Amino acid sequence: MTSALILAIDQGTTNTKALLVDASGQVHHRASVPNVVTYPQPGWAEQSATALIDGVKVVIADVVSKAGSAEIAGIAISNQRESILVWDAQSGEPIGPVVIWQCRRSAPKCDALRAAGHAETIEARTGLALDPLFPAAKIAWLLDNVPNARMRAENGDLRVGTVDSWLLWNLTGGTVHASDHSNASRTQLFNTATLTWDAELCALFDVPESMLGAVKSSDARFGVTSEGTSALPAGTPILAMIGDSHAALFGHGVRSPGAVKATYGTGTSLMALTPERVRSTHGISSTIAWSQQGKVQHALEGNISVSGQTAAFAAELLGLADAGALSTLAETVADSNGVAFVPALVGLGAPYWRADARGTITGLSLGTKPAHLARAALEAIAFQVADVYSAMEADIGAPLGELRADGGASRNRMLMQFQSDILGRPVAAAAVPEVSAIGAAALAFSSLGIAMPGVPVADCYAPQVDAAKARDHHKRWTSAVVQTLATEQEIPGGTP
Repeated sequence: MTSALILAIDQGTTNTKALLVDASGQVHHRASVPNVVTYPQPGWAEQSATALIDGVKVVIADVVSKAGSAEIAGIAISNQRESILVWDAQSGEPIGPVVIWQCRRSAPKCDALRAAGHAETIEARTGLALDPLFPAAKIAWLLDNVPNARMRAENGDLRVGTVDSWLLWNLTGGTVHASDHSNASRTQLFNTATLTWDAELCALFDVPESMLGAVKSSDARFGVTSEGTSALPAGTPILAMIGDSHAALFGHGVRSPGAVKATYGTGTSLMALTPERVRSTHGISSTIAWSQQGKVQHALEGNISVSGQTAAFAAELLGLADAGALSTLAETVADSNGVAFVPALVGLGAPYWRADARGTITGLSLGTKPAHLARAALEAIAFQVADVYSAMEADIGAPLGELRADGGASRNRMLMQFQSDILGRPVAAAAVPEVSAIGAAALAFSSLGIAMPGVPVADCYAPQVDAAKARDHHKRWTSAVVQTLATEQEIPGGTP
């Protein structure tokens, strides 16, 4: 099977990609389509479920066409996490939008559960702080706000799942409803100690357990494609499913504790393996990294809600073409001249977990130029990562090693150097942009008994400023965060 090829699908927030990968990690063909996110109300974010599966079919068809007669051994799926949708069990039609991970519409449900004293139980069983980021409260919102949805759910007529489940359902012609341990562990309905859906959690969030699918090992044979569901031949096996952040860690070749992975996307996820299930006391999530042949690997993770998206947002504010133009402008100045930008555009995630926070810019003076704001926006990405990294170290109780970086922003040399300076640690940026897809492919190969190497490193960065200067930089950022958190904001549809 050393000549085997895996078609890896990476269904992300911004793009859907497909790669044809061999066991050495070489990408033979690739395809990509953009995804649309809509914001119907302040704090809401959603996508079309139909558009997502249609995009998957387009990239599969593109890669299959390019591959010609090459035999594809199977499919691997990595997916945007914490995004949720509900569909009809018979027709397969979605009953509403995909409520994506950034959406805050479920804040009132989370507030009510917190006020009732349930936050501790939820975090103890799932490892996740009670926050609108996670899907459970979003499911309740859909059931309560789509006409007749709750009645249909209680009658067993609806199914619910994260995006991996939705893709699997469609590719198998509606014959398989399942997820893997990594995705299930992010729903806030899955008990990561017992490795089962938790009846009490389902009751707290008002989610009928009958809607949920089976939970399998990340490298399970999930099913096979049905005739007409894609350009692939019927019977093509789906060999792996894993959340995109987890897939990136696997793609970096990390198999034991020590290194930290940061995926710089719309948001940023930092993840580090742990020898066992760890309960965080510093605002970090405990999660399942992946499972192989039923054996679960645990991890700590910090989720930053707005990271790479900060650059795009700031570029638009400044009237620039794109994030690349923002970076070019930022490089014209040596520092931000005291300006700090806290991009709490949908609240602040780890390690603060303040859904009500809103973005702030501090340190403005008559000497402030657009370039200083541009640089502050890029620096904000690195500062947020440093905050999560420090919280992880505090939870683990020992220093962590180098940061393995991937995602679009990891190709920004100025940002990566500043990241290394602030962390005081080496940063190794991946040579390929699609590390999540590569990781999913590696997991699929492992199910075939084939070991695939981690992605190569393109650039390494070492700290170039002394610790005292790095601390001064970070104090400016910390002061801005304190000011941000000191002001409560009204969440549309929720409580302050």
